[in-house]
Amino acid sequence: MLRNIIMLDTTLRDGEQVPGAKLNVHQKIEFAQQLKRLQVDMIEAGFPASSTGDFEAVQEIARNTGDSVSITALARAVKSDIDAVYESIKIAQDPFIHIVLGTSNIHVEKKFNRSRDAVMQMGVDAVKYAKTLLPHVQYSTEDASRSEFEYLWNTIEAVVKAGATIINVPDTVGYAEPEEFGDLIRRINERLKNLNDKVILSVHCHNDLGLATANTLSAIRNGAKKVECTINGLGERAGNTSLEEVVMALKVRENRYQCRTNIKTTELLRTSRLLTHLTGLDVQVNKAITGDNAFAHSSGIHQDGLLKDKNVYEIMSPEEVGAESMELILTARSGRHAFKNAVEKMGFDSGDTEEFEKLFQKFLSLADLKKEIYDHDVFYLVTEHQKQVETSHPLYELGSFQVVTNDMHPTATVELKKNGESLRGSAVGDGPIDALYSVIKTLAGMDVHLKHYKINSISRGKEAIGRVNIHIDYQGKTYSGRAMDTDIIKASALAFLNGINAALLDAVHHGPLELKQG
Repeated sequence: MLRNIIMLDTTLRDGEQVPGAKLNVHQKIEFAQQLKRLQVDMIEAGFPASSTGDFEAVQEIARNTGDSVSITALARAVKSDIDAVYESIKIAQDPFIHIVLGTSNIHVEKKFNRSRDAVMQMGVDAVKYAKTLLPHVQYSTEDASRSEFEYLWNTIEAVVKAGATIINVPDTVGYAEPEEFGDLIRRINERLKNLNDKVILSVHCHNDLGLATANTLSAIRNGAKKVECTINGLGERAGNTSLEEVVMALKVRENRYQCRTNIKTTELLRTSRLLTHLTGLDVQVNKAITGDNAFAHSSGIHQDGLLKDKNVYEIMSPEEVGAESMELILTARSGRHAFKNAVEKMGFDSGDTEEFEKLFQKFLSLADLKKEIYDHDVFYLVTEHQKQVETSHPLYELGSFQVVTNDMHPTATVELKKNGESLRGSAVGDGPIDALYSVIKTLAGMDVHLKHYKINSISRGKEAIGRVNIHIDYQGKTYSGRAMDTDIIKASALAFLNGINAALLDAVHHGPLELKQG
């Protein structure tokens, strides 16, 4: 039988301690609602004693999400902090108070300037008081990984006897390594079972040495029942344990860990992107699970294997985490198999071996110049090589465009080409990109909705790459478009057009979409 791991998300408390990540009340409620859809078991909503604003935010989160998610908030081991937590979360259905106090020598001697016994008594008194307010109390032994074990255990034993129902063991400064941290949790777990087997053993790891996820998984293998994480690994310094990494590790390696979570994994990417949108803090492109390149492949060897069987190089499907299907990025490293797949996907005959080899060499030359090759590049390449190729599924090309931006009526004028025909039009929008996309949608005759737009500079700002997703509303499908150009407006237009062309190509292979085509 699989062991269930309790997932506590502390993005709204520990994650928000990142400089620049401060959210307002409405943003916190929006994110908490998404955590509810993600089906986390517990939300640490903030530090209510820190400010009136944080108190009100925690209270609103408890009111709006506390019907199905357990809510907690952080308190130091002082009465006023504990009162603030209680008053802010008491309206939730299953609230509990979280108390934190250090146990390492450096915390006891330098931070508190008290004796070990005095600090331990502070914790005991805090737990006893919290228990008069709520039945469940979590006690965190801050900096546990650098604490002397017997003092750490004596503290745990004392607060459990005082009424603590959850013991949280933090690697506060990311000092531990997996074998060491796993052994610490094993020793505590063995003693805790003998002391009170109803107490939940929890961990909270930081990523200063890049080991937060590894340490958390090691703790799970050694008996931890609950883990504290943040979305995208957000947190001060190098961040916290990444929730999505732990969840998918347990899912992909279920046979090894014999554990599961209640997390709805298809909401992982949506949650990650919402956090990025709210905080303005981007996720690194190669970030596991939620990075833009997490399911993108450019190596020719990898692409060839994936086209034969996705399991060759993918240990989980993109759809499992709410992402789109795997993306093959064509570069100079891409092999013949990947390029041939791209050509045939666009409705062209790749031709005989000799002709295809000529075309492939042209592709390599272009890839050396452009770094990344997109649908419109392949289209131009093939049509230039095969002037007489007939296809019943022509794609849109960008002829020319002009964008005029101001604070009154931003306007875009565009010429598209398709099957030898030119289509021209203009539109006004809320801004230059909105105007540009409005006229392209009108000319293409396709009712699409922009789901995601992102633009990044590369090559030290000399070039720009635009990424967009468009959504075919009544079909429930999402199509990606990417493009690169030194003009960011042109990159945006080409990326959007590539998304539209992707929808047209999908119709070729999976039956016609009911699209109005110009």
